[in-house]
Amino acid sequence: MIAAVLLAIAVSVGAFGAHGLKPHLSSELMEVYKTGVEYHFYHALGLLLVGVFALHKPGVYLKWSGILLTTGIVLFSGSLYVMAISGIKWLGAVTPLGGVSFIAGWILLFLAAKKI
Repeated sequence: MIAAVLLAIAVSVGAFGAHGLKPHLSSELMEVYKTGVEYHFYHALGLLLVGVFALHKPGVYLKWSGILLTTGIVLFSGSLYVMAISGIKWLGAVTPLGGVSFIAGWILLFLAAKKI
């Protein structure tokens, strides 16, 4: 359910960026925003995969993979969205924390899949 909501949000923020923000952002900030949308989509799809795996073999690795992928979306994509819209550059310091969450989430998904 969380993955479905995050995917709906990804479509919404993507459309908002393409139709509402494009005329107001520099090309550089638009690229930042697009990167946020792209990673948001990838990792929400990954979260959907976690949910499918959890139907077959729930476990702690899958639970934490889902938590970390969700956290990564909030930190990585969220910081890029806010940075692009507001121009607040120091938010770029938050983005790598989201990236680390993504990496850890994928590693835990690997470990969970290895056990299935």
